[in-house]
Amino acid sequence: MNFFEDFIKFIKEIYKKDKVGLHEPVFIGNEKKYLIECIDSTFVSYVGEFVDKFEKITANFTKSKYAIAVVNGTAGLHITLKTIGVEYGDEVITQALTFVAVSNSIAHCGAYPVFIDVDIDTLGMSPESLEEFLVKNTKFDKKEKVLVNKNTKRKVKAVVPVHIFGHPCKIDKIIDIANRFNLPVIEDATEALGSYYKNKHCGTFGIAGVLSYNGNKTVTTGGGGMILTNDDDLAKKLIHVTKTAKVPHPWEYIHDEVGYNYRLPNVNAAIGFAQMEYIDKILNNKRETAKMYEDYIGKYKRNSLNDINQFYVKFVKEPEGCKSNYWLNAILLSNKEERDNFLEFTNKNGVMTRPVWRLMHKLPMYKNCFKVDLKNSEWIEERLVNIPSGYRI
Repeated sequence: MNFFEDFIKFIKEIYKKDKVGLHEPVFIGNEKKYLIECIDSTFVSYVGEFVDKFEKITANFTKSKYAIAVVNGTAGLHITLKTIGVEYGDEVITQALTFVAVSNSIAHCGAYPVFIDVDIDTLGMSPESLEEFLVKNTKFDKKEKVLVNKNTKRKVKAVVPVHIFGHPCKIDKIIDIANRFNLPVIEDATEALGSYYKNKHCGTFGIAGVLSYNGNKTVTTGGGGMILTNDDDLAKKLIHVTKTAKVPHPWEYIHDEVGYNYRLPNVNAAIGFAQMEYIDKILNNKRETAKMYEDYIGKYKRNSLNDINQFYVKFVKEPEGCKSNYWLNAILLSNKEERDNFLEFTNKNGVMTRPVWRLMHKLPMYKNCFKVDLKNSEWIEERLVNIPSGYRI
């Protein structure tokens, strides 16, 4: 069987179109209605009823005490890291297999990312790799009362695991390890709206979590993000600094610290609120698509990767004990050559596919950051391909 040709035909059939994008936004609810209401109100910036409604519906959906709307996920990660005390010259532990926004948000604080490995079954941060790094490479400075990387002499301030493609990582184990070393955990849940680990929504385990509403996300506001937290003090601080640190007053302009204009505009929130009204429909549609892929790929004999003469393909399923939103579906192929052949063939024939991101330590601005053995990340990078995952109308 010719998997490449058959798979393209299958994708075009389930999406009922000849050219299929990777993840196109869909607007089938009250988006236009709420946009008109927003424009008519004249409140199109971050003051407006739809910001409040969007935050409330998201907090209720995720069962988080606070949901704070921001301009994008990167800004949400940056301001949260900064607010919990990440400063110039510090280090933050994250994973090499992720989108660049995580490392950028750390760099925006003047800090350095430390790259550790992922688990193949979750694609997310490996608790074993995290523990090994902390045990072998850090020490507690009693005078400064802070954890220090023995190799770089930099202070280690936080851990940022990522729920890749909406598949939950082993977040409870990661938090247990981080707690032993007195490190706060901020979850990058930017891809994980509607994903659950042991029946609890991703982004609600650590001191904070961040969602994203980019144009290609499960729910979109065009551009936007949301910080989730159950911490009263942190929420109060985040709300203040994301609104330029302006002290509330009927007419005076008083700002009591360096603030950021990071709040989400009302016009964007109107779209997000409309989409949240039918998020269950979106998530069910995407799970159906994932099941179609899983069943289809299951027809092909998956041989051992050790047999170089046999074709290998595997659908990336949600980890055990988890419920993924299947934001971006993915398959694993035999090797880098086959991955590249598949990418070329599909994109030339009207089906958009993409490789996983280039590993962070291979990017020029992060090549000198501290890293551990990344064998799983490198293995995945050579084989993984994202396939069309948008809403099927």
